Order: sequence, then structure tokens, then C-alpha cells
Amino acid sequence: MADSLRRMSRVYLPLLLSLAAIWGASFMFIKVAGRELQPTTMMSGRILFALVVMLGLLVGRFGTRGAGAQLRAVGFAPYALGVVNAAIPFTLIAWGERHVDSGVAAIGNASMPIFVALLALRFRRSERSSGLALVGIFVGLAGVAVLAGIHPRGGWWAVAGTLAVVVASISYAIATLWGQDLVAKMPMITLTTTALIGAAVVLLPLGLAQAPGSVPSLKAIACVVALGVAGTALGQLIFYRMLETDGSAKASLVTYLLPVTALFYGAGLLGEPITVEELAGLVLILAGVALGSGIIGAVRRRAPARAAQ
Repeated sequence: MADSLRRMSRVYLPLLLSLAAIWGASFMFIKVAGRELQPTTMMSGRILFALVVMLGLLVGRFGTRGAGAQLRAVGFAPYALGVVNAAIPFTLIAWGERHVDSGVAAIGNASMPIFVALLALRFRRSERSSGLALVGIFVGLAGVAVLAGIHPRGGWWAVAGTLAVVVASISYAIATLWGQDLVAKMPMITLTTTALIGAAVVLLPLGLAQAPGSVPSLKAIACVVALGVAGTALGQLIFYRMLETDGSAKASLVTYLLPVTALFYGAGLLGEPITVEELAGLVLILAGVALGSGIIGAVRRRAPARAAQ
């Protein structure tokens, strides 16, 4: 136990906090770029910028021939993972943020660990939930309902936008469980690159079809670059590293922190208001995550152990 805690303090916690800061800012960048770009165009650019970075890293590590061999040897699965982990959820979140604030989108995205726990009931026995963890699933789902359904600012379009983010969270949850299997079979850099290629193949034709007739502003372009380089290339590398070292349940807890960082960015830099409904949904979702992930149960078990010492 002591060795596990020391490892988490050195590796897991720094990665978790870094990823929360990076991905929390992504909601702000999506909001700003979305004022000028359609969701598919914005996310196509995001994926292409990330792919350039990852291909450079892949070639730098394996050489040109080695990189080609890596991309050919992995099979179809990691390319398909990119559709589930990038093309679909990226676009849904970008569309959702056309109708809700960036902070609301981040709160909706915080439901992802709840769906990881739900899917684990069927597809990953080692991470199935029971007892308090199972209660947490329903508490988190209640938080999603509160966030989407009580006096939504923006009317029914806001409900649709929130639900789009929740569906994106389900897609992320599927990708998280799937990615945990794939990351054990190939280098992280290879998995990240192939997933981005798969996402680009699916999304780029749609992005080109919806591209604007004029060049967007430098602010919008800078936001897309930040989304690609930091939010996607760097973020995916950190996330797959967490999957490799700590598993899907702990890796998915990054969404536990995203609402805090995203609300800070949204309220502090974009002037977005924070409503009572948003705070209520946030509390319920995070309580559900804490229960569903076993955090509360672990604290309760550790307390008697310390007392016994």
C-alpha cells in the first residue's frame, strides 16, 4: 500500500493535475473558435495539428521506415478507436458548446466516469461497481438530469447541447475501456498516432465541406492550434500513460477536476455566469464519481486501518 501511494504521488497525481488544466482549457478554446468555425471544421483542424505533432514524434522515435512499420502492424482497432475517442466526442462537444457555456459542457463531461462504471458492469468484471459505488452511478446520473433539465438557460437548445456533451462522455467511456486493452499491446505514441489517423479519415471530409469561405481570425486559428497540440497530442499522451499505469477507472477521474478548471477559465476569462442549477448538477455528478470510483469507500477503509496502528 505504501509503495502504491508513493507511486501515485510521483506519477499519477502530477499527470492528473496537468491533464485537468490542459483539458479544462480546451472547453474555453472550443467556445472561442466555435464563434467562427463549424464543429466539424474546427475538430478536423484540431486533429490535423495533433497528427502532425504525433507523426513527428513517431518518426523521431522509430525512424521513417520504423514508423511506417508501426502504422501497418497495429491492425484496424486503434484506427477505429480514434473515431470513438476523438471524431465523435470532439464534434459532439463542439456542437454542444454552440448552445451552452463552456463550464456547463465541462460539468456534463464530468459524467464520463459514471458511464465507465456502467459499461464495466457488462464488459469489465474487474472494475464492476457494487454497494456505494453502484449508488454513485445513480447519483451521478441524477446530476446529469439536473444539469440538463431544470430551467435550462437557453431553452430546449441548451438541453440538446448538454445532452450532446453527455453522449460524448459515453463515447469517451467506451474509448477508455477499449483503450486500456490496446495500450498494453503497443507503444503509447503508436496508439495515439493511429487513433488520430482514424479520426482524421472520418472527420476531414466533413470538415472541408463545412469550411468557411474566408480565412478565420488569428484568435480562432490559435485556439485550434492549442486544441491540437496541447489538448489532443499532449493530452492523449498523458491520458494513455495514465491508462497504462493506473487503469481506466483512475484515468477517467480526470473529468472529476475538469469542471473546476473549466469553470475557472469560463468565468474568469470569458465572463460566463455560474448558475445554481450548474452548481447542483456539479455537486451531484462529482459525488457520484467519488462514490462510483470507490474514493469514499477507500477513505472509509483506510480510517479504521490508521486507527488500528
